[in-house]
Amino acid sequence: MVDAGRGGPAGPRRAGSRTVLALGALWLLAGALAARQAAAVLLRPPEHRFTDLASWTGAHGVLRTRGSFYDDDRFTGTPFGGLVLQPLTRAAEQSLGIGWTIGTLLLVVALALVAARALPGPLSRRTALLAAPVAVSLAVLSLPVRSALTLGQTSVLPVLLAVLACCPPRRTEGSGRSAGVLAGLAAALQPAVLLFVPLLRLTGRRRAAAVAGGTFALATALAWAAAPRDSWTYWIHHVAGAGLGDRPDGLANQSLHGLLLRLGLRGPAEIALCAALAAAVAVLGLRRAVRYARDGQPLLAVAVTGCVTVAASPTAFRHQQLWILLALAGRTGRRRADRLVWPVLVVLVTTLPSRIIVPDNPVLAPLGDNAPLLAALAAACAVPFLTRGSELWERPTPTPVVDPQPGRLPGIPLARFWKRPLNRPNLLLELMLIRVGYFGYAYIRGSAPDERSVAEAHGRQILGAEKLLHVDVEHAFNHFVAGVGWLEHTMNYYYGTFHFLLPLSVLGFLYVRRPATYRWARTALALATLLALVGFWAYPLAPPRLMPGLGYIDTANGPQDLAHPDFGALTELSNQYAAMPSLHIGWSLWCGVVIAIVAPGPWTKALGMVYPLLTFLVIVGTANHYVLDAAGGAAVVASGFALQYALTGPGRQALARIPGARGAPDASAAEQRSARV
Repeated sequence: MVDAGRGGPAGPRRAGSRTVLALGALWLLAGALAARQAAAVLLRPPEHRFTDLASWTGAHGVLRTRGSFYDDDRFTGTPFGGLVLQPLTRAAEQSLGIGWTIGTLLLVVALALVAARALPGPLSRRTALLAAPVAVSLAVLSLPVRSALTLGQTSVLPVLLAVLACCPPRRTEGSGRSAGVLAGLAAALQPAVLLFVPLLRLTGRRRAAAVAGGTFALATALAWAAAPRDSWTYWIHHVAGAGLGDRPDGLANQSLHGLLLRLGLRGPAEIALCAALAAAVAVLGLRRAVRYARDGQPLLAVAVTGCVTVAASPTAFRHQQLWILLALAGRTGRRRADRLVWPVLVVLVTTLPSRIIVPDNPVLAPLGDNAPLLAALAAACAVPFLTRGSELWERPTPTPVVDPQPGRLPGIPLARFWKRPLNRPNLLLELMLIRVGYFGYAYIRGSAPDERSVAEAHGRQILGAEKLLHVDVEHAFNHFVAGVGWLEHTMNYYYGTFHFLLPLSVLGFLYVRRPATYRWARTALALATLLALVGFWAYPLAPPRLMPGLGYIDTANGPQDLAHPDFGALTELSNQYAAMPSLHIGWSLWCGVVIAIVAPGPWTKALGMVYPLLTFLVIVGTANHYVLDAAGGAAVVASGFALQYALTGPGRQALARIPGARGAPDASAAEQRSARV
């Protein structure tokens, strides 16, 4: 009551102003991303942009009036699409594609706006306002849209027509007829969209379904009359376009047909199995789509049906996979903490290459190679999207949290609004974020400045400082290690193995046994790693083993040709001049601190602190780091813990055993606080 009396009238205005600022920032971001994607296409060399437009034009950009669209198998659209869109390509070619690119972006914006408007309610005014720019940004960033822009494809158009048919802005008396025309035109451009005809019929829109089928038949017949040779090639010779475009067994084809071909199946057996699987996916997916449409989630019904078309089509190249992004409309998860898993997965699959999502190894690489297909199958057949009648729709199981505690210093914590979660985060979400975060770390580290002369000059600076401090022990200890065979082999194995193994083991233990401590510890580790990246960029440093003329021995790779900058077994894996600070020391010290905090007995705590000491001996003995590199690694870890303390305050709740630990809040208090989150 006191707060309301003091600031009641101003509260809504402040909230409204924050919403306006956020809305303006998001629209600016969406515009910047759209401009960036347009520039990325238009700045490409002419031979690498709008390659599919060559199907409509001849030499020197002159409009083609004779010949077949399918002479070189590059054009994958229907004859109707070729005839309707052919006149538009003259301006696209003569204007370097500016008109075509802007037109495609306008279609993308229109699709995003319609999709944002069709989100299932009830939505708060803030969410409804912010959904549109977020949808535009995600669509522009998605790989299907980027591929369509680069190739000059029109695959955004049938998606927009299908969404408008099933999610009209408003229902009128003639909306059934117009919806049918839109769906029929979409199917004429992309035949797999015919699956929307049974969706319309099964949801009670029989007139729209009939009009859609008639529109498709009329458009196809007109195209057949105008271009009989092309129509015969597309519909008969290639069986609705199968085999056109890239190789059907290539990774670009994310359909069941492409997957079976990649698995080595060929001939009638592959065709029969593909038809059976496609029919099963279609039946199951359409049943789910009808259920969600009747539940008041038409956009989700469109997404599920579209994902069925991706899986069941003979070919589903990247520019034809925009349906997967629409599956963001579905809600899933019992806990509030689980609500982000599906959206994050969809965004990763539709915006990032497979090598970023999944490590490139024989076991996991097939998952990444077929990630769009797997996501489409999951959306169509497996993901348990919530219905609006579910009690979890608006009230998922809350996350137990505690309010931030004040620190000893004034103004701590800085992020007073942040409530500390106490439960275990979703494992799949954590793995996805860790994988993407590590890829970003490796990419930034590999892109850091690596000029050899600068790195060697910094190496001489480090050696000079160590000599002044009387800590330049690297050379003597390195030669001692190299002279003891078993010690050299042991340190080489330790250096390449424990750097990743032990931190992952500690994180795994904390996740299972101490969830709140896991959140606290992994955040500090992430902050320390980000600070280390700043050091790699600001101070490229040649490690001792790469310093010429000083006699250091590379125990892991053997003698090296220092006259050439590219050498060594690790050259292709990481930046060899990212030595300051040493993350071998940083991560090992983080492990030591965490083990010392959570270990039950003094001997176990002491053993945890021995690990960074052993790591220090290894990095110096193998000539991979200087003594001051280790000091830098310790500094970034200390800074990571300090930064987390400054932002979120003391971590007493995280370090206590929850529930029932000494000093930990009881479950009822945590649940009461969670209701406000």
